[in-house]
Amino acid sequence: MGGIIPGAAAGPGISHTSGQAAPTGRLHHTEIWVSDIAMARSTLGWLFEELGYAPGESWKHGTSYVGAHDYLVLEAGPDVLERPHRRRAPGINHLAFRAGDRRRVEELTQEALQRGFTLLFAEAHPHAGGLGHYAAYLEDPAGMEIELVADDRAEPTTEVDDAGSPPAA
Repeated sequence: MGGIIPGAAAGPGISHTSGQAAPTGRLHHTEIWVSDIAMARSTLGWLFEELGYAPGESWKHGTSYVGAHDYLVLEAGPDVLERPHRRRAPGINHLAFRAGDRRRVEELTQEALQRGFTLLFAEAHPHAGGLGHYAAYLEDPAGMEIELVADDRAEPTTEVDDAGSPPAA
């Protein structure tokens, strides 16, 4: 029986129309509910654009950002509860993005701090995730945590140390 879900009759991971394998297991989109859409656009929206997401559709209570394989949505509105986000409560703790090389992680971190983000685990930055993991853990003014991960495969334009600075001459 075909079912209501497109592609269901063809089997998991198979396109209903072409019979070809369809990408599965990858996020399609992520929707983040926010209490203040203007603030979210100026913080998270700014960061999404810096990470390569293009502004998509906008409407009174929301906006989207389109990436290469997924899209992100910021949405406020009457269904959003008037409670602060609690990243330590059950549910999603944070979103982690590849941010480029170490220098780019540090550039984005400094710009984010100027936009109202807080650097979490500052005493262990940039290795709060362990010595082999270079990342910045940021919290936006509404409490959403974003991790910016340095991609060790990315070739930096110049060598940088663990703090994102060029080595001393």
